Amino acid sequence: MIDGHSVLGVILARGGSKGLPRKNVRDLAGKPLIAWTIEAGHESEDLDRLILSSDDKEIMTVGEEYGCEVPFRRPDEFARDDTPSIDALLHAVDQVESYEYIVLLQPTSPLRTADDIDATIACCHRNGGTACVTVTETDKPPQWMYTLGENNRLDPVMDRDEAITRRQEATTTYIPNGAVYVAGTTCLREHETFYTDATIGHPMPLERSVDVDTALDLAWCDVLLERNLHTEVRKRS
Repeated sequence: MIDGHSVLGVILARGGSKGLPRKNVRDLAGKPLIAWTIEAGHESEDLDRLILSSDDKEIMTVGEEYGCEVPFRRPDEFARDDTPSIDALLHAVDQVESYEYIVLLQPTSPLRTADDIDATIACCHRNGGTACVTVTETDKPPQWMYTLGENNRLDPVMDRDEAITRRQEATTTYIPNGAVYVAGTTCLREHETFYTDATIGHPMPLERSVDVDTALDLAWCDVLLERNLHTEVRKRS
């Protein structure tokens, strides 16, 4: 709860991942991938309730083992490859009592912390309950990006009046990192998206912004978590 406003956290975890099969229950540093999101949600000071929406029995079982509430099984029509996430989210919201804020936590962002969750909720609340999403700074400016045209011709993504040769000359740009999405329930139902003209961004550091889509992403998370563990050990020594 934030300033007397109730907050619902929702984890969407479909069983049919194709890029990295069984992604949500893959081992990451001794825990299933989804467990990292559940634990961060439990550590949040602002979430009043955390629920899991899944169509997969194993994922639901793992969720319950890590203390996440699983009040329903997601119907198949909301678990297809082409089902928009917002449809699955609104279905989940409809299955429980009303809350004033909705927080979507994707299980593919295991490095996001409870502080990241609470800070994004606070940003959304200060913005009048519209929407706030976490973002991270891009490592390359869009002025350096191209598409491949006919015969692999390099076509610039952006129209440029002059070339930028040094990164420091470019305007700082951000990209959504998928870690935390927050919106007022009224706003979310009205727009059926977190992205509106009033949406704001909450920056997160690159090292907590990994979005697991591939086995390489998972391995990189393992490296970062191991590094963090060693850092904590040194601090306590």
